[in-house]
Amino acid sequence: MRFRLRRAQDLRDAIVKGLGFQAEGLKVSGFDVRDALVGHAVAYEFDIEVGRKVLPVRLLEDVSRWDFVDLPIFRSQADADDTALAEIRRTGTGSIVEPTLPPFQLAGPMELWIQNGDDVRLALPHDVDAGTLKKVVLSDGAVVTVKGARAVSLRLPLELPLPLNRTTYKGRLSSLISIAQALRGAARSNQKPLLSLRVEGPVSLSSTPSMSPKDKLKLKRLAPGQVELSSQAGAIPAITEDEDEPHNPGLWPLLSLNGSDGSLQGFEELLASVLGKKAGEKGTFKLLKARASAQTYVKMAFTVEKKLAEGDVNWSNIPEWKTKPKRMRAHYEVLARVEEGQAIPERIAQVQPFQANEAMSESVLTGNVTRSKMEIVHPPPVYFTL
Repeated sequence: MRFRLRRAQDLRDAIVKGLGFQAEGLKVSGFDVRDALVGHAVAYEFDIEVGRKVLPVRLLEDVSRWDFVDLPIFRSQADADDTALAEIRRTGTGSIVEPTLPPFQLAGPMELWIQNGDDVRLALPHDVDAGTLKKVVLSDGAVVTVKGARAVSLRLPLELPLPLNRTTYKGRLSSLISIAQALRGAARSNQKPLLSLRVEGPVSLSSTPSMSPKDKLKLKRLAPGQVELSSQAGAIPAITEDEDEPHNPGLWPLLSLNGSDGSLQGFEELLASVLGKKAGEKGTFKLLKARASAQTYVKMAFTVEKKLAEGDVNWSNIPEWKTKPKRMRAHYEVLARVEEGQAIPERIAQVQPFQANEAMSESVLTGNVTRSKMEIVHPPPVYFTL
């Protein structure tokens, strides 16, 4: 369910519509945007083509921290202008800080296309003024650390080999390492970089010593807005089977990903389940889309009440002495993504905010029988009691 909303009322109406409820006789309570929780997480999107089928995969990291934040997207225009003016007076700037991806390392041979080329900062290791950059080519062995990126995505589809062979690395079998080795081998054999990524946001590229702390990157201008970065230390050796060296890189081209990390096992199992029988057959599959982006999410809780009509509930399983409710109440939680000043609901789940415990008197448990009709039970005596 995807809606683009600008007001809290729009978000409320979209949620009611998405749940399939009729507006008549429906009451939504507890829907207060001032109680909204705001958090940041990284979202992953993949489109995998197997045969003639395109299978979309969407993954979302758990939000590590939720905070109470006043959302400007739900304010009126006058309130938003007053808040923006107060923010400018307090901090000297009116810009809104957007979430960014954690710093990550990229290794060549590959090419980077910078979306915001006017705000790129190069440190090799000293700051270099390269002007407006649109394209950065990383030669084999060049490693850079990318900071401040809002998103990184695949520009051109990739054709990946099958079957999914599993390589032993640091005591763990990994099929992702085999894919990374095949990609790197294909990139080295071609004249042009096989892998092409797009980076969004004002980023900084800094040199990352791969072999020696004295290793520095050399910059070569290819054309206006295009540069090439090369390493003096040469190419990074590939991971070999059963190798356990401390300087071993991670999964090429993302050296920040450790090939022995057990958390990648879930992704490998997901990929194997998506491919199905083709995972063990010889051939190829395509990665049409791959995107990792830092997102802002909003979590809100609300209650839906609906008047019960005759026949809506089966009262046969409920004791006669219980009070029959006239309204049905359910608690929900909505998770929405904030994008371009709009809230897009992504998940609505029913929650149980409390555990309902029933307490009954002794007369109810005994069938409302008087003491005179109850059987007299004499417990065994305790001889150690004074």
